[in-house]
Amino acid sequence: MDGIEVKLCWLIPANERDLHPPHYETIGAAGMDVEAGVQENIVLQPGERVLIPTGFGVALPEGYELQVRPRSGLAVQHGITILNSPGTIDADYRGEVKIALVNLGKDPYTIHRGARIAQLVLAPVVRAVLREVKVLDKTDRDAGGFGHTGG
Repeated sequence: MDGIEVKLCWLIPANERDLHPPHYETIGAAGMDVEAGVQENIVLQPGERVLIPTGFGVALPEGYELQVRPRSGLAVQHGITILNSPGTIDADYRGEVKIALVNLGKDPYTIHRGARIAQLVLAPVVRAVLREVKVLDKTDRDAGGFGHTGG
């Protein structure tokens, strides 16, 4: 299956590059695992937030985003997840990709260099064209919000 080209640029010297580029672990995987580019171990305390470097930047084609999503094993086993999940890397961003992690668990969690900390999913973006109206169309749900269906 052909894919969409995403350009990746390492921001660390080649002789110091011990990290892998984002990669799909299996043929059916939707997300590419991304590794922590920390210089030293970081201990993430319960309730603490941290921005983890990856050592690379990307150039996405116009009309796409990279969504930053949690790794299910880290989330279930340790309570480590992505703050604004899914995070978005926009097509016009050219800085280092960084991962905003939070520890929702009860124990400290150590992040080592090269640890798989998140996954990146390439997704198409459709831009909205907003049109102001005086009244919105009625629906069966109408203004029913959080929990309105009883579940």
